[in-house]
Amino acid sequence: MTTSASAEVTQRIRVLVPGTGTRFRCGGLSVALQTARLLGRLRPTEVVTYRQRQADHAFLDDLLQSDASPGDSLWLVSWGFDVPALLKRLRGRPAVYQAHSSGYGFALPPAVPVVAVSRNTLGYWGDRAPRNPLFLVPNALEPQWLERGARPAVTGSVRSRRPIDVLVQQRKSSPYVLECLVPALRQRGLTVEVQCGWVEDLVDLFNSASVYLYDSADYWRGRGVSEGFGLPPLEALACGCVVFSSFNHALADSLTPGMTAHQIGQGSLANDLQRIDAAVHDPAAWGAEPSALAALLEDASEARWLQRWQVTLRQLDALRVNGALGLHPEESLQSPSTRRLRWSQRLDRLRGRVANRLPGWLRRR
Repeated sequence: MTTSASAEVTQRIRVLVPGTGTRFRCGGLSVALQTARLLGRLRPTEVVTYRQRQADHAFLDDLLQSDASPGDSLWLVSWGFDVPALLKRLRGRPAVYQAHSSGYGFALPPAVPVVAVSRNTLGYWGDRAPRNPLFLVPNALEPQWLERGARPAVTGSVRSRRPIDVLVQQRKSSPYVLECLVPALRQRGLTVEVQCGWVEDLVDLFNSASVYLYDSADYWRGRGVSEGFGLPPLEALACGCVVFSSFNHALADSLTPGMTAHQIGQGSLANDLQRIDAAVHDPAAWGAEPSALAALLEDASEARWLQRWQVTLRQLDALRVNGALGLHPEESLQSPSTRRLRWSQRLDRLRGRVANRLPGWLRRR
């Protein structure tokens, strides 16, 4: 049956989260709620919970019972290990996977679009699901970081010594930082704050620090998944901090060694101590290169995020009009499994070896 394009485009977006209470409070929830808030400027958007019933949000079970499939909504799924089960429940309805961390190990159904929040994650799914529609919309800093961050471009003043010499956030930080580097920095007489509890005003905290340390490589490698985007170093840069960071996964998208950030754990403890101490005492010499920082923060703005999502939504609309969104598996393009590809390539090599051993006159037949 042929339908008009106007009847096929997405009329409503539904952003799925397990719940919005303190039990689910984390960076992933913050990004999901920000996504819903910003998408609401482009299309009617609502947050839908699927584990915890809440009076202020619709519940997934209720909507699946009341709304006929496929419906006019675009469902946005993002919650890590819940993704396979959610996509199974949404089968037959237009659904998109907003991909943060990679490495969970699941395979995506054919034709389910992926909106990656980093090039690292885009490359992961470009390898594992090369026939699924792929898009890139990096996460955005909330306006408070760009508006209130005490970097020279905002304050109009030069960098100066701040009350906190070195700031570390305990969560995701490596044993090296917490057990070796922090004590050694304190022995040097530096004021080091390890933030481990809830902070009402993170912008104010970051504005009070000269140097910010972020070392998440061990944390994510131990969990077998990737750093999905890595907002904290960007937040620190927006507040005028000198950033020492690992460059694992998506951090390599935004941070450039020696230009916007410096490598932490670079070779030896003594080397780290010397460089961090120097950055505390002369932050202007160690801070991010101004033009590179300005371009990085502009690219991480909500205005840029909205532009990218506008383009992505138009392409998703086109997929739906062309019948390529919400397809049954047998109707969509699929890439061969890794096992099948490897056996096929091994067979091709074996055939080549056998052919090379044949007499020349026989190979030409």
